[in-house]
Amino acid sequence: MNVLKWLENWYIGNCDGDWEHGYGVKITTLDNPGWAIDIRVEDTELEDSMFDNLIIERSETDWVHCKVIDNVFKGRGGSNNLEEMIIIFQKWHDSRENN
Repeated sequence: MNVLKWLENWYIGNCDGDWEHGYGVKITTLDNPGWAIDIRVEDTELEDSMFDNLIIERSETDWVHCKVIDNVFKGRGGSNNLEEMIIIFQKWHDSRENN
């Protein structure tokens, strides 16, 4: 399954008639250029889970910064790094599920 389909399924799995009204996934662009993804994990299996901040700096255009603040997964990255940020979120989810 591709990572976008996985994220869609994760979102659908958390929609319960209430959660999706206050939480969810926001993907936007940055002006440097790049991507920003915020995923609210309150009231999900990831709520209050530890996440080690991640900083990857390959080049000026190939970079990823991910952290969790107040139960929001925040990914920022270069213009070709959106998929990588979603994979990082997926791996965090899967590591919590296996514990």
